[in-house]
Amino acid sequence: MHLYREPSVTNLDFDELASYLEGKIPFVEITTRRPPEANHELETERLAEKFAKTKVKSVESPEKNSNPLYGEIKYEEGLIENPSKDVSGVMYDGHLLSRIYHRLLPEEETDASHLHIIFTKRLFGTGKEKGGRYHARVSLYSYPTLISTSGIVEAPAKPKEFYREKRRLASLGETGGTIERLKEKFKGRFIDYDDERLTEVMKGYVMQALFYHLRSNPFCEKECCRLYNAHWQEEVIRAQLEPPEFCEKHSNILEEL
Repeated sequence: MHLYREPSVTNLDFDELASYLEGKIPFVEITTRRPPEANHELETERLAEKFAKTKVKSVESPEKNSNPLYGEIKYEEGLIENPSKDVSGVMYDGHLLSRIYHRLLPEEETDASHLHIIFTKRLFGTGKEKGGRYHARVSLYSYPTLISTSGIVEAPAKPKEFYREKRRLASLGETGGTIERLKEKFKGRFIDYDDERLTEVMKGYVMQALFYHLRSNPFCEKECCRLYNAHWQEEVIRAQLEPPEFCEKHSNILEEL
Protein backbone atom coordinates (compact mmCIF):
# COMPACT_ATOMS: atom_id res chain seq x y z
CA MET A 1 0.00 0.00 0.00
CA HIS A 2 1.68 3.19 -1.22
CA LEU A 3 0.83 6.69 -0.01
CA TYR A 4 2.04 9.52 -2.24
CA ARG A 5 2.74 12.71 -0.30
CA GLU A 6 1.32 16.13 -1.05
CA PRO A 7 4.10 18.53 0.04
CA SER A 8 2.05 21.73 -0.22
CA VAL A 9 -0.16 20.77 2.76
CA THR A 10 1.56 21.38 6.07
CA ASN A 11 -1.06 19.86 8.38
CA LEU A 12 -1.24 16.42 6.79
CA ASP A 13 1.05 13.96 8.57
CA PHE A 14 1.75 11.06 6.21
CA ASP A 15 3.84 9.19 8.78
CA GLU A 16 0.85 9.21 11.11
CA LEU A 17 -1.39 7.97 8.29
CA ALA A 18 1.05 5.13 7.61
CA SER A 19 1.20 4.20 11.31
CA TYR A 20 -2.60 4.22 11.48
CA LEU A 21 -2.84 1.85 8.53
CA GLU A 22 -0.18 -0.44 9.99
CA GLY A 23 -2.30 -0.72 13.11
CA LYS A 24 -5.43 -1.60 11.14
CA ILE A 25 -3.87 -3.95 8.57
CA PRO A 26 -0.54 -5.22 10.01
CA PHE A 27 -0.24 -7.85 7.29
CA VAL A 28 0.24 -5.17 4.60
CA GLU A 29 3.46 -3.29 3.86
CA ILE A 30 2.89 0.47 3.91
CA THR A 31 5.20 2.90 2.12
CA THR A 32 5.14 6.69 1.75
CA ARG A 33 6.53 8.26 -1.39
CA ARG A 34 7.13 11.51 -3.16
CA PRO A 35 4.47 12.77 -5.61
CA PRO A 36 4.36 10.64 -8.79
CA GLU A 37 5.33 13.70 -10.83
CA ALA A 38 8.70 13.73 -9.07
CA ASN A 39 9.57 10.32 -10.54
CA HIS A 40 8.35 10.82 -14.07
CA GLU A 41 10.55 10.09 -17.07
CA LEU A 42 8.66 12.37 -19.46
CA GLU A 43 9.87 15.85 -20.27
CA THR A 44 8.26 18.37 -17.93
CA GLU A 45 6.61 20.22 -20.82
CA ARG A 46 5.01 17.04 -22.20
CA LEU A 47 3.73 16.03 -18.77
CA ALA A 48 2.48 19.56 -18.13
CA GLU A 49 0.50 19.46 -21.37
CA LYS A 50 -1.12 16.20 -20.30
CA PHE A 51 -2.21 17.78 -17.00
CA ALA A 52 -3.46 20.90 -18.79
CA LYS A 53 -5.66 18.72 -20.99
CA THR A 54 -7.48 17.42 -17.90
CA LYS A 55 -8.56 20.94 -16.91
CA VAL A 56 -12.34 21.39 -16.88
CA LYS A 57 -13.28 24.20 -19.26
CA SER A 58 -16.71 24.69 -17.70
CA VAL A 59 -18.34 22.94 -14.75
CA GLU A 60 -21.58 23.01 -16.73
CA SER A 61 -20.18 21.04 -19.67
CA PRO A 62 -18.25 17.79 -20.24
CA GLU A 63 -16.27 19.45 -23.07
CA LYS A 64 -12.58 18.50 -22.86
CA ASN A 65 -9.68 20.94 -22.86
CA SER A 66 -8.08 19.19 -25.84
CA ASN A 67 -6.04 22.21 -26.98
CA PRO A 68 -4.69 23.91 -23.84
CA LEU A 69 -3.27 27.40 -24.08
CA TYR A 70 0.45 28.05 -23.72
CA GLY A 71 -0.19 29.76 -20.38
CA GLU A 72 -2.08 26.74 -19.07
CA ILE A 73 0.83 24.47 -19.92
CA LYS A 74 3.34 26.82 -18.26
CA TYR A 75 1.10 26.91 -15.18
CA GLU A 76 1.24 23.11 -14.95
CA GLU A 77 5.01 23.16 -15.46
CA GLY A 78 5.24 25.40 -12.42
CA LEU A 79 3.22 22.94 -10.33
CA ILE A 80 5.43 20.02 -11.39
CA GLU A 81 8.69 21.87 -10.75
CA ASN A 82 7.50 23.33 -7.45
CA PRO A 83 5.31 20.75 -5.65
CA SER A 84 4.82 23.10 -2.69
CA LYS A 85 3.15 25.73 -4.87
CA ASP A 86 -0.52 26.40 -4.13
CA VAL A 87 -3.17 25.81 -6.77
CA SER A 88 -6.58 27.48 -6.81
CA GLY A 89 -9.38 28.37 -9.16
CA VAL A 90 -8.89 25.32 -11.39
CA MET A 91 -10.87 22.09 -11.59
CA TYR A 92 -9.63 18.94 -13.29
CA ASP A 93 -11.46 15.95 -14.71
CA GLY A 94 -10.88 13.26 -12.09
CA HIS A 95 -10.99 10.30 -14.48
CA LEU A 96 -8.52 11.88 -16.91
CA LEU A 97 -6.28 12.82 -14.00
CA SER A 98 -6.34 9.24 -12.75
CA ARG A 99 -5.22 7.97 -16.16
CA ILE A 100 -2.19 10.27 -16.13
CA TYR A 101 -1.18 9.13 -12.66
CA HIS A 102 -1.64 5.50 -13.66
CA ARG A 103 0.95 5.99 -16.40
CA LEU A 104 3.36 7.43 -13.83
CA LEU A 105 3.23 4.36 -11.58
CA PRO A 106 6.11 1.85 -11.67
CA GLU A 107 5.09 -0.72 -14.28
CA GLU A 108 5.97 -3.63 -12.00
CA GLU A 109 3.51 -2.32 -9.37
CA THR A 110 0.38 -2.05 -11.48
CA ASP A 111 -1.22 -5.34 -10.47
CA ALA A 112 -3.77 -6.09 -7.76
CA SER A 113 -1.11 -6.74 -5.12
CA HIS A 114 -0.38 -3.01 -4.95
CA LEU A 115 -2.73 -0.24 -3.81
CA HIS A 116 -1.66 3.29 -4.76
CA ILE A 117 -3.23 6.29 -2.99
CA ILE A 118 -2.23 9.62 -4.46
CA PHE A 119 -2.86 12.80 -2.49
CA THR A 120 -3.08 15.83 -4.73
CA LYS A 121 -3.71 19.52 -4.19
CA ARG A 122 -5.55 19.63 -7.51
CA LEU A 123 -9.30 20.00 -7.13
CA PHE A 124 -10.99 17.45 -9.37
CA GLY A 125 -14.54 16.65 -10.28
CA THR A 126 -16.58 14.07 -12.11
CA GLY A 127 -19.54 14.57 -14.39
CA LYS A 128 -21.75 12.79 -16.85
CA GLU A 129 -20.40 12.29 -20.35
CA LYS A 130 -23.62 13.52 -21.98
CA GLY A 131 -24.94 16.55 -20.17
CA GLY A 132 -24.86 17.30 -16.50
CA ARG A 133 -22.44 19.48 -14.60
CA TYR A 134 -19.18 18.56 -12.92
CA HIS A 135 -19.22 18.05 -9.17
CA ALA A 136 -16.13 18.52 -7.02
CA ARG A 137 -14.99 15.35 -5.22
CA VAL A 138 -12.83 14.58 -2.22
CA SER A 139 -11.80 11.21 -3.60
CA LEU A 140 -11.94 9.05 -6.68
CA TYR A 141 -11.68 5.33 -6.04
CA SER A 142 -10.05 3.89 -9.12
CA TYR A 143 -6.59 2.60 -9.93
CA PRO A 144 -4.85 4.55 -8.55
CA THR A 145 -7.05 6.17 -5.91
CA LEU A 146 -6.95 9.97 -5.85
CA ILE A 147 -7.63 12.06 -2.75
CA SER A 148 -7.81 15.83 -3.09
CA THR A 149 -6.64 18.00 -0.19
CA SER A 150 -8.55 20.86 -1.84
CA GLY A 151 -11.59 18.68 -2.35
CA ILE A 152 -12.04 18.01 1.37
CA VAL A 153 -12.53 21.77 1.76
CA GLU A 154 -14.48 22.56 -1.41
CA ALA A 155 -16.57 19.46 -2.20
CA PRO A 156 -18.71 18.76 0.92
CA ALA A 157 -21.23 21.54 1.46
CA LYS A 158 -20.87 23.84 4.45
CA PRO A 159 -23.75 24.26 6.94
CA LYS A 160 -26.96 25.64 5.43
CA GLU A 161 -26.75 28.64 7.75
CA PHE A 162 -23.41 29.56 6.16
CA TYR A 163 -25.06 30.01 2.76
CA ARG A 164 -28.11 31.79 4.18
CA GLU A 165 -25.89 34.29 5.95
CA LYS A 166 -23.79 34.71 2.81
CA ARG A 167 -26.91 35.55 0.77
CA ARG A 168 -28.14 37.94 3.47
CA LEU A 169 -24.87 39.86 3.52
CA ALA A 170 -24.82 39.99 -0.28
CA SER A 171 -28.35 41.44 -0.33
CA LEU A 172 -27.11 44.20 1.99
CA GLY A 173 -24.19 44.93 -0.30
CA GLU A 174 -21.68 43.69 2.26
CA THR A 175 -19.23 41.75 0.10
CA GLY A 176 -15.82 42.83 1.38
CA GLY A 177 -14.22 40.11 3.50
CA THR A 178 -17.51 38.19 3.65
CA ILE A 179 -16.02 34.71 3.32
CA GLU A 180 -13.43 35.27 6.05
CA ARG A 181 -16.08 36.68 8.39
CA LEU A 182 -18.34 33.71 7.75
CA LYS A 183 -15.49 31.26 8.25
CA GLU A 184 -14.80 32.80 11.62
CA LYS A 185 -18.48 32.72 12.61
CA PHE A 186 -18.91 29.05 11.64
CA LYS A 187 -15.43 27.95 12.64
CA GLY A 188 -15.23 24.29 13.66
CA ARG A 189 -18.25 23.24 11.60
CA PHE A 190 -16.30 22.54 8.43
CA ILE A 191 -12.81 21.53 7.33
CA ASP A 192 -10.71 24.42 6.06
CA TYR A 193 -7.33 24.71 4.35
CA ASP A 194 -4.45 23.68 6.65
CA ASP A 195 -7.00 22.48 9.21
CA GLU A 196 -5.36 20.86 12.24
CA ARG A 197 -7.92 18.03 12.01
CA LEU A 198 -6.90 17.11 8.46
CA THR A 199 -4.78 14.06 9.30
CA GLU A 200 -7.53 12.52 11.41
CA VAL A 201 -10.11 13.16 8.70
CA MET A 202 -7.94 11.61 6.00
CA LYS A 203 -7.61 8.37 7.96
CA GLY A 204 -11.17 7.63 6.94
CA TYR A 205 -10.53 8.29 3.28
CA VAL A 206 -7.53 5.96 3.12
CA MET A 207 -9.68 3.30 4.77
CA GLN A 208 -12.32 3.87 2.10
CA ALA A 209 -9.60 3.31 -0.50
CA LEU A 210 -8.65 0.06 1.23
CA PHE A 211 -12.23 -1.22 1.28
CA TYR A 212 -12.62 -0.30 -2.38
CA HIS A 213 -9.49 -2.28 -3.21
CA LEU A 214 -10.48 -5.32 -1.16
CA ARG A 215 -14.28 -5.30 -1.40
CA SER A 216 -15.08 -3.03 -4.40
CA ASN A 217 -17.26 -0.92 -2.10
CA PRO A 218 -15.64 1.95 -0.21
CA PHE A 219 -18.80 3.28 1.45
CA CYS A 220 -21.13 2.62 4.38
CA GLU A 221 -24.69 3.85 4.78
CA LYS A 222 -24.25 4.58 8.49
CA GLU A 223 -23.26 8.16 9.39
CA CYS A 224 -21.30 6.93 12.43
CA CYS A 225 -18.79 5.03 10.27
CA ARG A 226 -15.57 6.36 8.71
CA LEU A 227 -16.71 4.81 5.45
CA TYR A 228 -19.81 7.01 5.23
CA ASN A 229 -20.01 8.89 1.92
CA ALA A 230 -20.44 12.39 3.35
CA HIS A 231 -21.85 15.20 1.22
CA TRP A 232 -21.96 17.85 3.95
CA GLN A 233 -19.05 19.12 6.02
CA GLU A 234 -20.84 18.34 9.26
CA GLU A 235 -21.30 14.75 8.05
CA VAL A 236 -17.54 14.56 7.42
CA ILE A 237 -16.87 15.74 10.96
CA ARG A 238 -19.40 13.30 12.43
CA ALA A 239 -18.05 10.30 10.51
CA GLN A 240 -14.33 11.03 10.89
CA LEU A 241 -13.93 12.77 14.24
CA GLU A 242 -16.62 11.35 16.52
CA PRO A 243 -16.79 7.80 17.94
CA PRO A 244 -17.18 5.06 16.98
CA GLU A 245 -14.60 4.73 14.23
CA PHE A 246 -16.52 2.07 12.32
CA CYS A 247 -19.97 0.58 12.43
CA GLU A 248 -20.35 -2.96 13.75
CA LYS A 249 -20.39 -4.48 10.24
CA HIS A 250 -17.12 -2.88 9.12
CA SER A 251 -15.46 -3.39 12.50
CA ASN A 252 -16.14 -7.11 12.11
CA ILE A 253 -14.69 -7.11 8.59
CA LEU A 254 -11.51 -5.47 9.85
CA GLU A 255 -11.25 -8.04 12.65
CA GLU A 256 -11.64 -10.85 10.11
CA LEU A 257 -8.86 -9.34 8.00
